[in-house]
Amino acid sequence: MSKKSFFINHSIKSLYIDLILISFIGAVFFINPNEKTVEKKSKKKYQAIELDKLIKKADKYYDEEKLDSAYYFYNKVLPLYDPEIDHTKYVYTLSSMAYIQTLIGNFIESEELLTKTLPYLSKIKEPIYARNVYSNMGINYYNTYDFENSLFYHTKALKLPGTPYKKAIVLNDIAHVYMEQNRYDIATEILEMLTARKIVYKREPLLSDYFYASLQNSLGVCYFNLKKPKALDLYLKSLATNLQGTNKFILLNNYKSLSDYYMENNPELALQYAKKSYETAREVNANSAKMELLAYLIKLSKGSELKKYTIDYIKLTDSVINSRKSARNQFTNIKYYSKINKDENLHLKAEKAENELKLQQHKTSNIISGVIITFILTLCIILSFYLSIKGRKQKNNAIQESETRISNKLRNELLNEVQNVLTYAKNNDLETADNKNELLESLEKIYSQTRNISKENSDIITDKRYSLTLKNMISTFKTTDTNVFTNGLTDINWIKIDKNKKIIIYRVIQELLVNMKKHSSATLAGVNFKVIKKNIIINYTDNGKGVNMNQVSKSGLQIIENRILNVKGEIQFESNPDNGFKISIKIPF
Repeated sequence: MSKKSFFINHSIKSLYIDLILISFIGAVFFINPNEKTVEKKSKKKYQAIELDKLIKKADKYYDEEKLDSAYYFYNKVLPLYDPEIDHTKYVYTLSSMAYIQTLIGNFIESEELLTKTLPYLSKIKEPIYARNVYSNMGINYYNTYDFENSLFYHTKALKLPGTPYKKAIVLNDIAHVYMEQNRYDIATEILEMLTARKIVYKREPLLSDYFYASLQNSLGVCYFNLKKPKALDLYLKSLATNLQGTNKFILLNNYKSLSDYYMENNPELALQYAKKSYETAREVNANSAKMELLAYLIKLSKGSELKKYTIDYIKLTDSVINSRKSARNQFTNIKYYSKINKDENLHLKAEKAENELKLQQHKTSNIISGVIITFILTLCIILSFYLSIKGRKQKNNAIQESETRISNKLRNELLNEVQNVLTYAKNNDLETADNKNELLESLEKIYSQTRNISKENSDIITDKRYSLTLKNMISTFKTTDTNVFTNGLTDINWIKIDKNKKIIIYRVIQELLVNMKKHSSATLAGVNFKVIKKNIIINYTDNGKGVNMNQVSKSGLQIIENRILNVKGEIQFESNPDNGFKISIKIPF
């Protein structure tokens, strides 16, 4: 709750508001209107020049792939724009920040920034800004497995005016969504249309060649999965084009596609292409690609090579965990220092305004005195309420400390898994089928944990963005084999719900979905929200194999029950083996 809303129910507030208004009106009267107008115009012109310099500096860092520095300057300039006046620059800055968040895997943060641009897109004549926003939202949903929303926003981007090249890029994104859904027939129709004639990007023709080669490779993937001929021909044409350029990153998919093609008929050649893809990933330092390709090489390799790739995979996994944590902290620091700079600027402006008022032949001395008195009285009121809110703050801190302990436990358990696999790889003969299969299963478990660790350990947003955060968390459990749906989530006014209760609701639902994914073999799960007589009712169901309620582990459902009882809620379980699982939760407002 902000300070302003905190005092809204106290009658003394009206007196201080009146004093501030009288002070402001007096200042307006005593300042020469003509001098004020000239000064405003001069300040506005100077500010516009300075803002342009900051934006150019941010763009320069972005082009040099120094994303943290670019984000810092975008974030620094954003509060200085008035979105009601500077629509275009405000949207451009937010979009740039959002795309950087997408690049580092913070899809929820990116979507939050993009949502702020939506009210102003209709006020901008150039369609490029709206297209960039919709495309980025489509990419965020694609990466969180919400393919329906991804198609929705890519389609909105496609409907906007644009050059053939821009539209081709959006169509390619749509095709990749269909490929991820295994709907290769639809993706093939789109890609065949795009490859029928090369579309030239006049500003940078070389990009046209790379893009066309990428389309050929994607179409080859569709042909390969549909068991159509010409897949190999498309792969080789794409590879030949990309080998002529200097961008090695785009060769990754070429080598990987060829490795998949030869997997069954020529395993040795498949292994050679997989090695080429991995070496290329190492050259361009693409960690995500390296992890995927190392897992792929482990399946293809034998003997000493198998052990080598296994050890490399484990080391890389640990490195990625630490680098993601470092990146998250870096962007947190950027936001923190940006807020400090903003506060300092506001303070300096206040001091300058006070000095200017004193120079007006003491005409505003009474106003300044009134403002000072008001400030002192306000400070006294804040101090008087300190004790009343101290208990609440301590409770919030206890919750945060608890969440931190949970995060540290998760990370330590993952590191233990890594150490166990490393020991297993060193002490066992990996030539035997049983040992190799057990190793692959352990690595697959580590890979899954690594992908989700940043989301499981992240802070929970409890402000007005809470419903979006909760929705995105639930959507991450959707897969091609398991459908998870929600109902009534957005019907609840979450702003009125206590922060601690929102954290507990988030963790309980997350725990239920994790258990569903790990143990229940469910293909369908649902989370239903509704409000009945000032109580939040949450009903969770799935069609999994269920549990024996007489054997509930204290580290499983018992922990969920303790969380609910801690906020004076109620919980009921209903489950039988092989007959699904149901849970009903009631939490008072």
